[in-house]
Amino acid sequence: MNNFSEPATASNPGKNGGGDPTHKHATSSVFLFALEQDAWRIGLIDHPRLGRWMLPGGHVEPHENPAEAALREVLEETGLSVDLLNPHASDLTLAVPGVPLPLWIVEQQVPPEPRHPHRHVHIDYLYIAVTRQIPRAQSELRFAWYTGDNLADLHMFEDSRSAARLLFDRLRAAASAAFPPSLRKHRSTDP
Repeated sequence: MNNFSEPATASNPGKNGGGDPTHKHATSSVFLFALEQDAWRIGLIDHPRLGRWMLPGGHVEPHENPAEAALREVLEETGLSVDLLNPHASDLTLAVPGVPLPLWIVEQQVPPEPRHPHRHVHIDYLYIAVTRQIPRAQSELRFAWYTGDNLADLHMFEDSRSAARLLFDRLRAAASAAFPPSLRKHRSTDP
């Protein structure tokens, strides 16, 4: 989740400013939480190119759905196995097995980067997850845990900070209501 520019809307339907269609890429990001010493903490990666603390996440590969990508990206970037929460749990959503639902889906315009040299749009599936692993295995990026009180001092995108604050405020209720045993099968595998 980032705040590079305004999301695509009905008045800006996926055009890059020159009338050409904008390329859209599915991505998954994860608000990753752990309970340590009776305090919830969020896990963030230090993004090497953007120089900001960000949610773990990345592009959905052609052989994956967004939930699988979320689990893979967290494992790659943090070394942690996680459980995705279902914030929309109800009799209706749990009646039929399927792909776990994200918390939110957002569109963010992204500036050019080495892999994608033109402006493009990320359709980001934002999940919420918990882990019981505070000590972690090796990961590919710098990673750290922060309390809600730490967020104000971190160099991060403001929309991620605001959403994380909202989730800290609601996490206890969401974790207990949205983490039924039926979702435990949507756990990443240990490295």
